[in-house]
Amino acid sequence: MKFTTLVSATALAVASTAFVGAAQARDQVQIAGSSTVLPYASIVAEAFGENTDFPTPVVESGGSSAGLKRFCEGVGENTIDVANASRKIREKEIKACAEAGVKDIIEVRIGYDGIVFASQKSGPAFNAFQPADIFNALGSKVLKDGELVDNPYNNWAEFNSELPDVEIAAFIPGTKHGTREVFEDKVLLAGCEATGAFEKFLEAAEGDSDKAKKKAAEKACINVRADGKSVDIDGDYTETLARIDSNANGIGIFGLAFYENNTDKLKVATMGGIAPSTETIASGEYPVSRPLFFYVKKAHIGVIPGLKEYAQFFIADEIAGPQGPLAQYGLVSDPELAATQASISNEETMK
Repeated sequence: MKFTTLVSATALAVASTAFVGAAQARDQVQIAGSSTVLPYASIVAEAFGENTDFPTPVVESGGSSAGLKRFCEGVGENTIDVANASRKIREKEIKACAEAGVKDIIEVRIGYDGIVFASQKSGPAFNAFQPADIFNALGSKVLKDGELVDNPYNNWAEFNSELPDVEIAAFIPGTKHGTREVFEDKVLLAGCEATGAFEKFLEAAEGDSDKAKKKAAEKACINVRADGKSVDIDGDYTETLARIDSNANGIGIFGLAFYENNTDKLKVATMGGIAPSTETIASGEYPVSRPLFFYVKKAHIGVIPGLKEYAQFFIADEIAGPQGPLAQYGLVSDPELAATQASISNEETMK
């Protein structure tokens, strides 16, 4: 596949403008953030370096929150240009950015990904989950006999006889990962509501308004047990895979693309009766999916050579479209890709 047609003549000119106080801007785009977006960004960075006159961008992982924190440290060649994220940037992060001088941010949605629950291929038959199963397994407090109690369950079959009668061992994304936020909202909170625990949390919640009480109940719903049966993974998906390799009963949370590239080692469970696939994610049938993003520091465009061109290259039809290499790796193409392309071309910032 050739990508050279994606680069315009203007893309071949290296910007020479330097930041205030800097003798000379660096010549490589620097990127950090989401471990989910990492493989896509790595594919694009390599292709960009091979098919343009710009150096290959440097892509690091670390998680969405960590990447956005670095992104918001300020403007200048000693700060990164792009933050990858498996969730939208939060208001408090936008505020932190602004306070550090990062006031013009371009949001780029690259497509969609699903969060899957996978286990050892030769392990127990974890074939089907409902959000309620995950909440009952991992919630700090669960509903039993009509009362909220500290989670008493040791085995999956104790609360669902159709699940394997093996010890609960779950490896979930750490709090700095964007995947964690989606997991909390679309699985733990949904499971909490499905079991009736949310209503009990709401009854017990303290607050001076209904909104405050609801927030307290939601926080209680996503609080996970701390007895070792739920383990936060702060590294990337390879660390989760290693944990499952060493625990035949383990369940891990992965992005769809990572799972699809490790089907020789992993088997995936359905969620809500729907199997994860690019088709079920694109249609919205699979309940645990999310958009993926990267954020560009507009102040660095025209200063860091190739920054805007990298962003344009990333979301070109030939790269991020349905027939592109990112789709082959598992990314679900964004049906509104053309609007994103226009937004980058016009350097439109977040309002």
